[in-house]
Amino acid sequence: MTDFTMNVDADGVAVVTWDVPGKSMNVLSREAFQTCEDLIDEALGRDDVKGIVITSGKKDFAGGMDLNTLATIREESGDNPAQGLFDFIMNGHRILRKIERAGMEPKTNKGGKPIACAIPGTCAGIGTEIALSCHRRFMADNPKAKMGLPEILVGLFPGAGGTTRYSRMVGAMAAAPVLLEGKMLDPKKAKSAQLVDEVVPADELLQAARDWVLNATPADIVKPWDAKGFKMPGGAPYHPAGFMTFVGASAMIHGKTKGVYPAAKALLSAIYEGALVDFDTALRIEARYFTQVLMDPSSTAMIRSLFLNKEALEKGANRPDVADQTVKKVGILGAGMMGAGIAYVSAMAGIEVVLIDAAQESADRGKAYSEGLLDKGIQRKKVTEEKKAQVLGQITATTDYDALKGCDLIVEAVFEDPKVKADVTAKAEAVMNADGIFATNTSTLPITMLAKASSRPEQFIGIHFFSPVDKMLLVEIIKGKQTGDVAVAKALDFVRQIRKTPIVVNDERFFYANRCILPYVNEGVRMVQEGVEPALIENAAKLVGMPLGPLQLTDETSIDLGAKIARATKAGDPNYDDTTDELIFWMEEEGRLGRKANAGFYSYDDKGKRQGLWDGLEARYATADDQPNVTEVQHRLLFAQVLEAVRALEAGVLMDIREGDVGAILGWGFAPWSGGPFSWLDILGTAYAAERCDELSATYGERFACPPLLREMAEKGQSFYGRFGTGEDAKAA
Repeated sequence: MTDFTMNVDADGVAVVTWDVPGKSMNVLSREAFQTCEDLIDEALGRDDVKGIVITSGKKDFAGGMDLNTLATIREESGDNPAQGLFDFIMNGHRILRKIERAGMEPKTNKGGKPIACAIPGTCAGIGTEIALSCHRRFMADNPKAKMGLPEILVGLFPGAGGTTRYSRMVGAMAAAPVLLEGKMLDPKKAKSAQLVDEVVPADELLQAARDWVLNATPADIVKPWDAKGFKMPGGAPYHPAGFMTFVGASAMIHGKTKGVYPAAKALLSAIYEGALVDFDTALRIEARYFTQVLMDPSSTAMIRSLFLNKEALEKGANRPDVADQTVKKVGILGAGMMGAGIAYVSAMAGIEVVLIDAAQESADRGKAYSEGLLDKGIQRKKVTEEKKAQVLGQITATTDYDALKGCDLIVEAVFEDPKVKADVTAKAEAVMNADGIFATNTSTLPITMLAKASSRPEQFIGIHFFSPVDKMLLVEIIKGKQTGDVAVAKALDFVRQIRKTPIVVNDERFFYANRCILPYVNEGVRMVQEGVEPALIENAAKLVGMPLGPLQLTDETSIDLGAKIARATKAGDPNYDDTTDELIFWMEEEGRLGRKANAGFYSYDDKGKRQGLWDGLEARYATADDQPNVTEVQHRLLFAQVLEAVRALEAGVLMDIREGDVGAILGWGFAPWSGGPFSWLDILGTAYAAERCDELSATYGERFACPPLLREMAEKGQSFYGRFGTGEDAKAA
């Protein structure tokens, strides 16, 4: 079987169907693209074919290009990968241009055959770019379907003509949400954005496309940019209106990306320069910028972490080889914000939920949290009343532990107190399924220690959710010393059901995520104590791609939580470095507990809106006359995190660098442009990273000491993905 097939009906319409064997979603391979071209050539050359409809044999149209293809082309191109990639991209432009021109005579625009695209469901990436090359696009009125060009989200931009075609269709400003933000739109919004021309009932989709093909006139199939007198909507760059558009777009991009995401800048450059020339030259410019982005180590790292690695982890790359552990009924102990959030995502996944708290009022409030989220979904027209009723019907809020009978998974989300956790563990294990799995949601307490309260420690595991649960994509699964494979598989299968991305780590205080993020926060606090200007600290962090500066992050997570962690860590670790505690404890005493108290490192108005950094910091910690440069501050903040990631790998806490990179980006927003801590070290080069460690440790202390593993790799000239990567990861390195 081939990915594309063609059938010519009695009316002379050639229906080209895209249906990749063995895949739930169509993705485009190099071989399939060639097959598609061959069928188009055949249809254009046949006298009995009046027109063509391109559609999908699946419920959705396409998910994009198989990005592994790009790694293969780079590898095949030897010493000149840029040329190989550019030639591949230009060949794609040639094929889509062939669809667009459809056999028309170049000078007269006559003699072509109409080509329509019939889109039954979700259409993204190269799928959308194929559709844009057709003369008319029909989309099924499918509320679950989305259409767009989301490449920017994985460090790329639409490079198969999507950037040039769409910006010329609607103008640079109107194209921005689709191209620069990667927004995926439902059918009606896709029509408003001109991504599609018509939205029709699903059962009429193919017929509507066929009817248009049979009745299209020669003028219907000439794209605006191929007709005489074409002008760019909104104005070309040299037009007064267009000039203002591009100035504004440039400012917007730099404001959002801080200059660290190469794809966004390249995309705008391709639109700007392409608008100054004819369409075919514009495609060539787009191809050059796309090649430039593909060759940028940042884009390579983003593609690897946010697409290839993330997808591999979600498909169970590190799942033990045991039978399916799909969760049927989950019990959640504790109906606070975390427990309520877990209940919501579980019920949304169709899992029966028992939500338990000590008081019925608290349990009901936990269920009401789901109702509130569903009501917001209804307001935004993303949830129906029927869906709301179904989800709430999945949740039983109670104080009765007997309701846990039949649960094959328990998730405990009570206070971070070992005694409280031990009490609810015993109560739950007394009634849950004998072969069920007990999971504790903790961010700091060792799983092996908590498992002592369990009568079956091999069925005891940690599942660390990030708050707010409904929005955060990462779930950290922690294996205790006695945790068995079935428990790991159950946790992974549960995370897959609730559509999150899992990482699996071994047990050690703070696990992986928190052991890396705490040094980031602490380094920011240290710099305040040293007299570094707080605004410099915060802005340096944002300019290197961190979503929040360390001081703002402390406010968001609450300063009293930081104080509690400091006290607990000091009690459990005699070697704990408590340099930063003085400032945190002082803030706690002052009642400046962060955003929740409308007072922290930042000042807030009555509505909780940040008003700027609190001037009381200056009164206690005077800023030094001699301030460090931005790069020095950024290196302190980033190395504080990545060295902990390396130490976690050394200690066996982290077992897979893919999980280290994906977990860092999704868990606490580590500079996504870098691809994660290990990808960033590979971009720097291990030799330079080790040298920089020596410089930082000599100036600021042993916390920046080069880990033995990094030192060894530097001496051997190794990279992390070269040494620890697998499959396409190692190939991309």
